[in-house]
Amino acid sequence: MSPQDKQLVQESFAKVAPIADQAAMLFYQRLFELDPALKPLFKGDIAEQGRKLMQMIGYAVASLDRLDSIVPAVQDLGRRHVAYGVKAEHYDSVGAALLDTLAQGLGPAFTPAVKAAWAEVYGVLATTMKNAAYGG
Repeated sequence: MSPQDKQLVQESFAKVAPIADQAAMLFYQRLFELDPALKPLFKGDIAEQGRKLMQMIGYAVASLDRLDSIVPAVQDLGRRHVAYGVKAEHYDSVGAALLDTLAQGLGPAFTPAVKAAWAEVYGVLATTMKNAAYGG
């Protein structure tokens, strides 16, 4: 992941952070449109789940310059998701929902370069989670 990718992700997330609750709801709406089978996996308050999601994304984005320091937490998250019924193929739907949410939230600021940077970051984090959860 290049320094430019890190900067693009951090700058674009700073624009999303003020509308974090709305972005989280957009994310889950899109996720359930893409893969309705995932909805039953979310048994608690979806607004609370959304806050946790945005906190985790914020933490990861803030830590991009020191990714090694968050690898254990990301691995633990991946292992915990197995207990919730998450399968490896679900990560594709989550990534697509994330990119769609960012596109909607950022509008014209969601340039091809920003999209590519987010795809790269998500890919690194998702791969780390999947490897910890399912081996790899």
